[in-house]
Amino acid sequence: MRAMPELPEVESLARFLDQRATGRTVVVADVAAIAALKTFDPPVTALTGCRVTGAARHGKWLDLAVTAPDDGALHLLFHLARGGWLRWRDQAPTTPVMPRLGGSSRGAVLALRVRFDDGSGFDLTEAGTRKRLAVHVVRDPRDVEQVRTLGVEPLSDGFTTDVLAALLARKNQQIKGLLRDQGAIAGIGNAYSDEILHVARFSPFKLTRSFTPEEVAALHEATVTTLRSAVAASAGKPAAELKDAKRAGMRVHGRTGEACPVCGDTVREVSFADRSLQYCPTCQTGGQVLADRRLSRLLK
Repeated sequence: MRAMPELPEVESLARFLDQRATGRTVVVADVAAIAALKTFDPPVTALTGCRVTGAARHGKWLDLAVTAPDDGALHLLFHLARGGWLRWRDQAPTTPVMPRLGGSSRGAVLALRVRFDDGSGFDLTEAGTRKRLAVHVVRDPRDVEQVRTLGVEPLSDGFTTDVLAALLARKNQQIKGLLRDQGAIAGIGNAYSDEILHVARFSPFKLTRSFTPEEVAALHEATVTTLRSAVAASAGKPAAELKDAKRAGMRVHGRTGEACPVCGDTVREVSFADRSLQYCPTCQTGGQVLADRRLSRLLK
């Protein structure tokens, strides 16, 4: 399973980066994969000499905030996409990075290297042939449209049952799609939407306008508890261990053919949009096996 980093992992990476980089001065910020850099003004070289003031998360986006020598604030924003990762080094390499225009390597390749004044730093790498990692240097995180248009943060006070009910009623769609919609709820992707729906015991294809008030409350509770538990499980872990921790904590996602930890039924898989999803028939669909969307009508 190679799953995109989602809210719990990105939150842990933000905390990890905040603890290790805050107060450090950027010595070098070198782009290795030119296609990964999505902005040109300010240039990435503007980060050199800047002092790190903290790291934060916006949905699935990481935000390294810095202050320039002229007191101007800048933000290094990056989205890891499906194959990206942050690799921290206590002693970052000092050899110059050679920029490249592209490449089809499936292995992890360097996209960006940042080195600090104490010799530490981090690499942003990306595996797979479809390179989607995105790096932005901006004056305000909201300068990036995908950040500006993010929906409600599910672990914030603003995520209430009433807010969720309004999102469910906005248009009639399958609940799996709503949970993945970053413009509705920020930070949840393919993996944790599977986990939330398993905890809440709902079919991924249940229509949003079919939810009763009691079901809205159950979905809200499942969303908050699932994400909080995942954040707690990853807290304090170094960046290198977060992927394995995520895999180990999954109940149904990525576990096709295994036994459901709740009822013992076999976890099933079905296609959904550009991915596949996993679910338990006994826990979520009344024992029905969902038909593949590409082959026949979905079973509600």
